[in-house]
Amino acid sequence: MLTLKPGRPGYKAVTVLLGALALGSVTACRGKQAAAPAPAAVSPDTWATVDGRNISREAVEKAYQRTVDTSQPLSDDEAMTAKLNTLNDYIVQDILLAKATDLKVTVADADLDAAYADAKKNIAEEAFQQELTRRGLSVTDMRDGLRRELLAQKVLAQEVGSKISVSDKEVSDFFTANKAQFNLPEEAYHIAQIVVTPVREPQVANRTGDDAATPQAAAAKVSMLMERLKAGALFSDLAVGYSEDPETAPRGGDLGYVPVSRIRQAPPTLRDAILNKAPGTVTVVSQNGAHTIVLVVAHEMAGQRDPSMPEVRQRIVDTLRGRKEQLLRSAYLIDVRSNAKVVNYLAHRVVESQQTVKPVGLQPAAPGAAGAKP
Repeated sequence: MLTLKPGRPGYKAVTVLLGALALGSVTACRGKQAAAPAPAAVSPDTWATVDGRNISREAVEKAYQRTVDTSQPLSDDEAMTAKLNTLNDYIVQDILLAKATDLKVTVADADLDAAYADAKKNIAEEAFQQELTRRGLSVTDMRDGLRRELLAQKVLAQEVGSKISVSDKEVSDFFTANKAQFNLPEEAYHIAQIVVTPVREPQVANRTGDDAATPQAAAAKVSMLMERLKAGALFSDLAVGYSEDPETAPRGGDLGYVPVSRIRQAPPTLRDAILNKAPGTVTVVSQNGAHTIVLVVAHEMAGQRDPSMPEVRQRIVDTLRGRKEQLLRSAYLIDVRSNAKVVNYLAHRVVESQQTVKPVGLQPAAPGAAGAKP
């Protein structure tokens, strides 16, 4: 179980159940141009470059080992898909770290020590060291990864979070437009979800197009998402990027307020993941190889509310800030990546390897062969 700050924001059985609980919820230049020079040879161990900075295979492999549940066996294709996703995240992180240098953003040793202690707080020291060894990582690798994550978070906080404000008028307008949801006929929990299934989905509505297709891939994906949450990623961002539920993924996994009477009708594992849990609690509910990461956003008692109540105003402010932050964060990341010169050699190699595979099927008859037409 993982606990986040409230503001941070089978097969299908779990998904359907949670859904039922919800309350209705560059242009080419003209003229002649000189031919572009042939690209310089690149080492196979260089998986990408960002503004001339190399991203090595070793760096990505270590990031992969940190975030993926390596105890779950993956096929070669599944492992490569996970590594491509890890590389894509590493590229964005590299761009943010360059920004950190420009902005003179640093991470204090005390903050890094706290993050490292938090990463292993529920694991005995001996077991933690054994896990690092199993993954082929050292304490230095772990701390370096955490430092990168903290730097990226600080850049986003400075460049995105600090520029978001919510006015009194916005709070009032939101309340007026959503007054009914502030009148709860009974005690309810506000919950959100990230759904991961072990089968190929007919419709993938998440931002990355990521879709686990086997039980092993689903388990590895959940492990990666939980590691990202522990590192400080926003639940809503991960839901938009990775949830396999087409209805809730676009809205950050939000299911709205669910009455306690409905929650009590749910299976014990789901019921226990919600009832009596403090806001910010995250729990993984698994069934038949499918997984739902459940976030308790808020807990409200029955009755009418209005913006004069501090908790109501804060809830509205958090909702509006979350929406603005998600929009500005997405735009900022797209902008900084579009302004960077990125070459993803690993992706190029994967595409080229598929293009060189000979098609399977009947081949033309050789000249003179029996049955061949002249």
